[in-house]
Amino acid sequence: MAALAFGHKNPDTDTVVSALAAADLKTKTGTETKAVTLGECTPETVFVLEKFGIAKPEIVSSVAGQDVVIVDTTDLAQLPDDIAEANVLAIFDHHKLGDLTTSSPLEMWVGPVGCSATMIYKAYKASNVEIPKDLAGAMLCALLSDTVMFKSVTCTEEDKAVAADLAKIAGVSDMMALGMEMFKVKSAVDGATASELVFRDYKDFDMSGKKVGIGQLEVVDLSMLDARKAELAEEIKKVKADGRHSVFLLLTDIMKEGSQMLIVSDDASVVEKAFGVAGDAEVWLEGVMSRKKQVVPNFEKAFSAL
Repeated sequence: MAALAFGHKNPDTDTVVSALAAADLKTKTGTETKAVTLGECTPETVFVLEKFGIAKPEIVSSVAGQDVVIVDTTDLAQLPDDIAEANVLAIFDHHKLGDLTTSSPLEMWVGPVGCSATMIYKAYKASNVEIPKDLAGAMLCALLSDTVMFKSVTCTEEDKAVAADLAKIAGVSDMMALGMEMFKVKSAVDGATASELVFRDYKDFDMSGKKVGIGQLEVVDLSMLDARKAELAEEIKKVKADGRHSVFLLLTDIMKEGSQMLIVSDDASVVEKAFGVAGDAEVWLEGVMSRKKQVVPNFEKAFSAL
């Protein structure tokens, strides 16, 4: 039986593409592996897969008894409920270490870069395995997406160098044009329900024993969301009511390089503790574009002080 490669729930482009790349690499180095996802692909991911002629992975919900390769997370809240019953062979990630534990030694590729695809690129090179042209194009898109076209504070010089090499392999002559094409798809809100928008890029976290949800919508112009903001605010109230202490939704303007954050919380003072800006329903966070590096750590510190 083939091992399964997958990332977090509510999969984004980096999660899906990194699972595909990890599966290709592991198969070529001796462990037959199949990429799967834990949920539906976003419109951006569908665009990327179709652009480079890659089939959408199968969706799974259970991994008990399987060998697995995990990408883009090590947080139990973002993994299958029965992950403890799986055998973890390898992890490729670019986040802080979460609360996943393993019973056996494993292969670990984790580093402070802007994208999991960057870590998998490094593993390809270390294994002397050639990256297929279609996957190189998709990995480039994952990198552009996660680093917000190199604007995010998570982006490193290594990410930029990897992107340049992936572009050569994929035959992409204008990375920025590709990035804008992709972000226009990512920004599309017409036809999507409020729930689909909230969960397009959403993660739950355990912060000092409190369940906290943080979603993010990245758009090329924040005004695109003006007509939907009230609807989104009502939707995150419903999400919070499902056993959460707080839910925050970042509406990120990639051109203005900042985020408007919608707030629903049992204690909204946590926002001021985290960012020095008070607000019960929403606040503007200048320069904040990265949930991973600029939002989650601030909230973790603030929640520990509640």
